[in-house]
Amino acid sequence: MAGIEAISHQLAEAIKGQDADYVEARLTEGESSSITYRGRKLESIGRNTATGGNVRALVKGGWGFVCFNDFDNLPEKVSLAVNQARFVGKETSQLAPIEPAVEIVPSTIGEDPKAVPLAEKKQLLDEYNDIICGYPKIQTSMVSYSDSHRKTIFLNSAGSRIEQERRDTALRLAAIAASNGEVQQAGISLGGLNDFGAVRGLHSQAEQLAKRAVDLLSAPQVKGGEYTVVLDPILAGVFTHEAFGHLSEADFVYENDSLREIMTLGKTFGEAHLNIVDTATLPGLRGSYKYDDEGVPATKNYLIREGKLVGRLHSRETAAKMNEKPTGNARAINYRHPPIVRMTNTYIEPSTTSFGDMIGDIKEGVYAKNWYGGVTSMEMFTFSAGEAYMIRNGKIAELLRPVVLTGNVFNTLVHIDAIGNDLDMNQGGGCGKGGQSPLPCSNGSPHIRISTCLIGGR
Repeated sequence: MAGIEAISHQLAEAIKGQDADYVEARLTEGESSSITYRGRKLESIGRNTATGGNVRALVKGGWGFVCFNDFDNLPEKVSLAVNQARFVGKETSQLAPIEPAVEIVPSTIGEDPKAVPLAEKKQLLDEYNDIICGYPKIQTSMVSYSDSHRKTIFLNSAGSRIEQERRDTALRLAAIAASNGEVQQAGISLGGLNDFGAVRGLHSQAEQLAKRAVDLLSAPQVKGGEYTVVLDPILAGVFTHEAFGHLSEADFVYENDSLREIMTLGKTFGEAHLNIVDTATLPGLRGSYKYDDEGVPATKNYLIREGKLVGRLHSRETAAKMNEKPTGNARAINYRHPPIVRMTNTYIEPSTTSFGDMIGDIKEGVYAKNWYGGVTSMEMFTFSAGEAYMIRNGKIAELLRPVVLTGNVFNTLVHIDAIGNDLDMNQGGGCGKGGQSPLPCSNGSPHIRISTCLIGGR
């Protein structure tokens, strides 16, 4: 079979002259590997390759989409997408204009995960798993690793041809401790873009999380109520992504009348020190790229600036429908899916407060770190911290059982009364939306202080 470079020329010819308002295509070839342990049992290990493509056509406001993993009869596949679009289209097509681009985007490589033998990856995970499982009172562990290498060629009827390559790596380690009927767990998630080195050298972290899971067995549970709460960069980043970031995705806003009323540009959501950004332009982060899956250049997008809502995330279609600029946030998890509006690297910008000053005047509060899970429903959220401590008289005090934070995201943003100077980005995990998961993203924040937050407890 010919490589996707040769196939791309055939497909470019096939999309020319179609009776459609717009046609685009993506071709991808890639390789991935994954390893999963549950306790000492190796549940799965393997390496896969995949090559495929798709065509998306727009006619009178209606979209047609065809994906394929064989490259015979490409003109027929293009015609099928156009005919699908023509069948559903009943209004004027709207796409924000962009300049066509012809570019091969070079990738910056650290340690290429594709070049690391699967046996070497397994050996590294064996070492981490042995450390966790060998710790006293650890009942079991969960270890999940994945990496992918993907080359994509994007084409459209306006003349764009963009070739991009990326290598993504992700790792999750978890330790589950048990004693006298009590069960507790601790975990870490890490990842990297174009660098396997992001998951090397974690032996001390593996031991620390095993120790923390055991320590949680004897930790007290906080008394439920409202506290001044300090979030570490990981939990604050997850809060920013899950509780606020999804509300800034324009397809969600456009389709929801009540949310559109809430998310009015210019509305005040926080103090002047609060700035929230989403951008794919930062080098080396898992949500970064030069062009999105519609061929739109990545940009730096302020969602909140000096406390006011100033922007949201767009595809070309949502930007046109809402009379705003495209932001380069249309992403698809693979060639089997059309691009939809997604976050990239979402974070709270740092301010000037040191951690010591942030906790220094708290008489009794809670320091919540890391994350375990959570749910959101419109503006309401519930998150479980992976680690928590009491703050007493300006000092970090005793370890607590994991706490649950709940509230209204907009009320919570207003109550952020201090923002740290120590921005850190969390590159573990992945984002899910519209049946496309896990999409590589990152999120982050400095430490932040919330003057009033409801904590669930005994």
